[in-house]
Amino acid sequence: MQPIERWDYAGEGLDEHDLPGAPLPLIERWVQDAVDRQAAKGDVPEPDAISVATVDAAGQPHVRTVLMRHLGADGPGFYTNYASRKGRDLDDNPNIAAALTWPPMFRAIRFVGVAHKMPVERSTGYFRSRPYGSRIGAWASHQSETAASRAQLEAAVASYEAKWPDTGSPDDVPLPDFWGGYVVRCDEVEFWAGRSSRLHDRLVFVRTGAGDLADEASWQVERRQP
Repeated sequence: MQPIERWDYAGEGLDEHDLPGAPLPLIERWVQDAVDRQAAKGDVPEPDAISVATVDAAGQPHVRTVLMRHLGADGPGFYTNYASRKGRDLDDNPNIAAALTWPPMFRAIRFVGVAHKMPVERSTGYFRSRPYGSRIGAWASHQSETAASRAQLEAAVASYEAKWPDTGSPDDVPLPDFWGGYVVRCDEVEFWAGRSSRLHDRLVFVRTGAGDLADEASWQVERRQP
């Protein structure tokens, strides 16, 4: 076993005085900071990659990384095959946890809440914005199911490409009825900022009202031990 390489998290930290009255402005700022860091230094690939944790009907947790393709006052969101493992888990238990993590910046945001399916109109709009290959892939992949071989997947892709050729139009591949988005209605949003000697800052917005992520009257802040 190689010796452990230890790093001191020399981040900027986070103080209560730096917080807005609701979580959304700081979420947006940190995401933009990560996008800007990737553009400038190239060490934050996929800055909107988000780890999503669900629990199946037997109580077994599952976590995977997807891309956050929605962020609004209603919450962070992502798109998937509704018949995938995560989709099946969320049908049985909509409770969800998710995290954005940017190690080079010593920052992370953790979300805890309940997943809700997005309106089909929103999913359709996003689906049409995807590259042709990604739209075909949504039809070809029976996500999370066992695959006999790579050749089986590629044959399915070829079949759908023949059915719906690339015309350059966003409507040349229809939205699958088994594919769409989830948005997380958050009950907690934690901002983690790495500090020296593992004495990190953890400031958590906890829901106290029915409002969204921009509603200052619906949140209170707790500092938690690192």
